[in-house]
Amino acid sequence: MKKKVILISEKELADELISGLKSIDPHYNIIAFVNTDENADIKIFNKAVSILSVENLQKFVSKNSISEIVIATQRTEDITVELYNKLLLLLENGYIIREYTQVYESLTQRIPVQFVARDFYKYFPFSRSNQNQLYLLFVRFFEIVIALTGITLGLILLPLILIGNLIGNKGNLFYTQIRVGKNGEEFRILKFRTMVKNAESAGAVFATTNDARITPFGKFLRKSRIDEFPQFINILLGEMAVIGPRPERPVFVNEIAEVMPFYQTRHVVKPGLTGWAQVNYSYGDSIDDSLIKLQYDLYYIKHRSIFLDINIMIKTLSTILFYRGQ
Repeated sequence: MKKKVILISEKELADELISGLKSIDPHYNIIAFVNTDENADIKIFNKAVSILSVENLQKFVSKNSISEIVIATQRTEDITVELYNKLLLLLENGYIIREYTQVYESLTQRIPVQFVARDFYKYFPFSRSNQNQLYLLFVRFFEIVIALTGITLGLILLPLILIGNLIGNKGNLFYTQIRVGKNGEEFRILKFRTMVKNAESAGAVFATTNDARITPFGKFLRKSRIDEFPQFINILLGEMAVIGPRPERPVFVNEIAEVMPFYQTRHVVKPGLTGWAQVNYSYGDSIDDSLIKLQYDLYYIKHRSIFLDINIMIKTLSTILFYRGQ
């Protein structure tokens, strides 16, 4: 069922927000726009969207069965006394009024960092679970059990992996790499090698889908997620968690952080073997992909809980069982 929505924002944001919400959910239909900048040209590109004055807002809402009103302003002073009073009256009459980032977050289960301005702390009230000692103790116990189970299973599979590596990879079985962990501390991640020798002789580059550097046996290891098994040792050592943002290499962290606000915020929790971004988004090989994955990572940090952890574990197991790894 289509929702009829009114957007209240600055003109310069209107077109991007209207098209953005439409692309996320075709049923989320912005039919009118109220410009908070009275001095700006209020022409917008979407001809299907009506332009409203503050004076006509209430009448338009009552005549058009509006589902909700979305506010997307970067400055508090943009909400004039007249507009504030109109919105308050609509709220008292039972109409839903939400902030744009709330809408984006509920529709996508991501944090829209590209629209978060200087008042970022309003949008990142991090989950209480991050300070809940009982939750953290339970998670650590769970991680140790999972890590010991994973290491045991890895040892059982090791003879087959050794043979496959000898035939298909023809090189060292293990591969180590420096990654960035909690609070920006670096650690050495362990993996079964999946790429050809000297895969980065020309310098560090993102791994891509169907990367030519990945060997046939390495592709099997990645698809089955067996290549990640040595990271159970990282989890046992406390360098990684089972669930959290995937750890990135320092060179990429520095590169992405220069162009993307809040990227370092991923490091307020331990990096994980799997995470909300991994189960919801395909393999990322660009800055744009990193932005989307960051939005998922911040959503996890904000809403971290037992229920979300279980959701991620179920989706991860589904990926492994149905051989959908990357």
